[in-house]
Amino acid sequence: MTRMFDSPDAHKFTPDSLEAGSDPFALADPLGESRYRVTPRLIHQYSNRALLKTTGRCFGYCRFCFRRAWIATNQDFIDEAELASVLAYLREHPGIREILISGGDPLTETNDRLDILFAALREARPGIVLRVCTRAPAANPARLTDDSIALFRRWRPLRVAAHINHPKELGGLAGERLAACVDAGIPVHIQTVLLRGINDDAAILAELFQKCLNLGLTPYYLFQLDLAPGAAHFRVPLKQGLAIYAELKSLVSGLALPKYAVDLPGGGGKITLHEGAIAGEEYRPEGRVCLLKGPDGKLWPYPAD
Repeated sequence: MTRMFDSPDAHKFTPDSLEAGSDPFALADPLGESRYRVTPRLIHQYSNRALLKTTGRCFGYCRFCFRRAWIATNQDFIDEAELASVLAYLREHPGIREILISGGDPLTETNDRLDILFAALREARPGIVLRVCTRAPAANPARLTDDSIALFRRWRPLRVAAHINHPKELGGLAGERLAACVDAGIPVHIQTVLLRGINDDAAILAELFQKCLNLGLTPYYLFQLDLAPGAAHFRVPLKQGLAIYAELKSLVSGLALPKYAVDLPGGGGKITLHEGAIAGEEYRPEGRVCLLKGPDGKLWPYPAD
């Protein structure tokens, strides 16, 4: 039975004894990033974009995070030697048109250091789109200062991908600062994880995405949970997630409706989820799975429950 928590923000960051429960589906590397790692900090899975893990530091330690093992290392911000190999790779691969600046959270670093990083990336690949991936609006909205927004504006084309899971996370300063980004000409895309006991309710999600729309933010993705160790108690069964999404579509306009997606476990790539995405079901030693068809046509198992 789902527990609906009175304080969803606290539950996302607070350790729970449920994390010690057995999960035969858990993966140390849920997205299979090691398969696509081209330098110690750079992941190149998709032909036209790459992801840079700038730091192991974050404003919080989300208990469901698929990079929780990386965050636990508390790696420092990328240094000159590590960045040099990234820049060399970008110069050699002109097909990369966008780079996701991620971590951890890049906004745990100073604006001066970010300015240097942005300059180096843009020198290596002129015109490359910078996508700043951050949890700051929910965990530390004061970090989005006017100076930070001015920095983003100076390095356009740049967009912010903010991780927001609940309408309460958009209250007060968080919503104000994200709206200020939009007012400054910085597109803001909202990524949300479907979480059991927190937002697995179509009405809550509708409230969140309508708030986004009212603030000028784009609801981008609603993600099915990745198979991180210790996170199974947050997982919404796949078919229940599809039912929630179907109800959500009846509650909001298309402008407020994100794509419902999953990163196929172990590196199969991202797919959108719909009834037709489930090619079948199997019983395996670890439990019942849904078979999802990846971009490569291969069937990838995801736990059914």
